[in-house]
Amino acid sequence: MMIAFLGFGEAARAFRDSLAAHDPALRFVAYDILLDDAGAQGSMRQAMESRDVAVASDCAGLAEADWIISAVTADQSLNAIRSLAPHLVRGRLIIDVNSVSPGRKRESAMLVERAGCAYLDMAVMAPVQPRGHRTPVLLAGPAVDRVRAELDRLGFAYSVAGAEVGRATAIKMVRSLFVKGLEAITVETLLAARASGCLDEIVASLSTSYPGLDWPGFAAYQFERTLVHGKRRAAEMRESAATVADLGLAGRLADAIADVQDAMGRTGARPVDDDLAATIAATLSARRGSGR
Repeated sequence: MMIAFLGFGEAARAFRDSLAAHDPALRFVAYDILLDDAGAQGSMRQAMESRDVAVASDCAGLAEADWIISAVTADQSLNAIRSLAPHLVRGRLIIDVNSVSPGRKRESAMLVERAGCAYLDMAVMAPVQPRGHRTPVLLAGPAVDRVRAELDRLGFAYSVAGAEVGRATAIKMVRSLFVKGLEAITVETLLAARASGCLDEIVASLSTSYPGLDWPGFAAYQFERTLVHGKRRAAEMRESAATVADLGLAGRLADAIADVQDAMGRTGARPVDDDLAATIAATLSARRGSGR
């Protein structure tokens, strides 16, 4: 069995590593747009070759794979499928793990199905490390029954959200409004506390009011997620905003969360191990320096 990755970032690498450990007979091929970027192609190629993943020169190089897993940034998910669609071989399965709105996944599914292929809406519901493809996922769409036996054989940890494409990602997008929002409100509150000279008092007060959050470890984790993954999470929150807007509700909160995630991801700051105060100080300095 050959599995292809369209996009070879954190999720794809984690899936490849755990799948290869589970079934050494699997073969892998990948294409990532960064292979066309002179500044990033070397590291991307190395990431593929070091994992015994064949390097495709473009989307056409993925077409013969049994499964093609699309794992790109949220803002590029539809463009990626559009680039792939003309090369698809009838009968193949496209698994879309991207964190995008239900509408975006339905558009992608239409392109895939027109090419005579099956489309699976997969929503990844937890960080992909350390479990890789065993990370809990939700599945939706008519392709679920077709692939259930193979998913079981490979050890995927899945639940079925429904028969309609978009059902799985709807759950992910609505949940993300809370999860990424909690990250955003935590980092903005503590940055404001540091800037106003009351960080110790704020942390002490929040620790008393919300002891179940395990302060300050909880806060340190929120900084790590937003500093390291903020840019990608911002793109996801734009899709969450689209999901909420499509429901006839206001997507402004999700857009504001996206702004915070984006600002954190662009600072270039990184968490200081076991020192929340130092992490906050470095982040505040970087945010002020970038004007965000």
